[in-house]
Amino acid sequence: MSGVESTPGQTARVLHPEVIGSRFEGARDAEGSPLVHAEGTSKPIRARTPHEPQPRGARDRGNLPVDQVEAAERFIAATEHEKAHDERLWDMRLRRDRAAHALPEWEDMRALASQIKEHALTHLDSYLCQFEAAAKANGVVVHWAADAAEHNRIVHRLLTDRGVKTLIKSKSMLTDECGFRAYMAGMGIEVIETDLGERIQQLDHEEPAHVVGPAIHKTREDVAEVFARNLGSDPNDTDIPHLASVQREATRPFILKAEAGMTGCNFAVAETGTVVVCTSEGNADLSANTPPLHIASIGIEKIIPRFEHLAVFLRLLARNAIGTPMTQYTSHFRAPRAGAEMHFVIVDNGRSERLGMKDFWTSLKCIRCGACMNTCPVYRRSGGLSYGATYSGPIGIILDPTLNRKKYSSLPFSSTLNGSCTNVCPVKINIHEQIFAWRKVMSEEHRLPVVKSEMMKVLGYVLSRPALYRAALAAADEALRLLPHFVLADPLNTWTSKGRDMPAAPPQTFHAWWREHRPQSRGHP
Repeated sequence: MSGVESTPGQTARVLHPEVIGSRFEGARDAEGSPLVHAEGTSKPIRARTPHEPQPRGARDRGNLPVDQVEAAERFIAATEHEKAHDERLWDMRLRRDRAAHALPEWEDMRALASQIKEHALTHLDSYLCQFEAAAKANGVVVHWAADAAEHNRIVHRLLTDRGVKTLIKSKSMLTDECGFRAYMAGMGIEVIETDLGERIQQLDHEEPAHVVGPAIHKTREDVAEVFARNLGSDPNDTDIPHLASVQREATRPFILKAEAGMTGCNFAVAETGTVVVCTSEGNADLSANTPPLHIASIGIEKIIPRFEHLAVFLRLLARNAIGTPMTQYTSHFRAPRAGAEMHFVIVDNGRSERLGMKDFWTSLKCIRCGACMNTCPVYRRSGGLSYGATYSGPIGIILDPTLNRKKYSSLPFSSTLNGSCTNVCPVKINIHEQIFAWRKVMSEEHRLPVVKSEMMKVLGYVLSRPALYRAALAAADEALRLLPHFVLADPLNTWTSKGRDMPAAPPQTFHAWWREHRPQSRGHP
């Protein structure tokens, strides 16, 4: 199912009708007409009552491998959350498909975006230097950070030198990757997220669960509880416009008093020294323009060569993420305002090392649209927090091991390898092939659990011997036909231990069918 695309005239498929609310509830303008932006045209999701507690993410095991399976099982057991999450993300996937099919040049744009990114990455040193020179000529102060720790120290120094105690920021996956908020909290500096989803997650002491919708795993009832607990609002008022206004009114005083603001970066244009940030709430503009100090955190892979290239990515990004032609706000930051300061912190944090990895360097093309998450059957049913990492879903599986090989060694196995993630990637990253390549790396480095490692050895031995494989297959089919259910449903059988039945044995194997029906008269072997 996850590889199927909808056509422009196709009715959007509903996976879980029981979680669909009434159409356009709350999504109306001042005259009462339904809104036509992304939120207004998506299917409203409403969980049943009584309210089901939100499942939490993967348990912190320090540097031990993340137990994604255990966290996923808890998310799936919370059936209302699992269904709502699955429905919401599949809706985003369908809207992405409709937006893509509406543009005849869609595949040409994907190919062009991929070529631009590959060119920029293979000439990254020169484009980074060009970006730095252009930014400095615009009056921006440029800093270089080798890793997360240096990024945090640079920003901390900028803040302490100016006596800053409160910083407001827009959504930035890079700062999450760097553990920025926790670091600043330890230094006595308050960081306030201005993005609605990020603020919800901050108040609930959770990491973002999705690169576009940080709180997408939460129901409106969850959000009402979080706001009631932290902001004193009514826990029973789950009206979405009301919840948004609660956060807005609580955050505005911080915006007005903050001495510094921070943004991330969607694209950094080498030709002009411009940082481009795409948002749906305008919070990047507030974070950058209200305080006297603006700091932008920029991953080195965000570089694109020319300003004219930006149009290609802007046409792809919002369509691929949420099915809309553009983000509501596309903000260009090029030079400081009169009397204000602008600082760019350019961060490596393992990216140069990844650039040198033959099988994985193209993962740096990612523009953080989240489409691979929206289409992934594992992510949709297990939730982003089950991955225990800043980046989750298919793109997280290929990014996270470069940050910590041991901790994220189990994630490459949280995939069906169906290829849908690759099919929807706007810059044509071969995601499913890289997931498979990471499995090989983890096996070769002996990072698999003992039981899985031994099973893989046995399986490799059998699969490399055709006669033995066919005999084993015939024996397994006979076992399925003849053995009683209680034997097949042994607790050691990981398939049936999850409450699933063993499939019925087919009448014959594919090899037997092919031997019987192969077209020998046409010269086929």
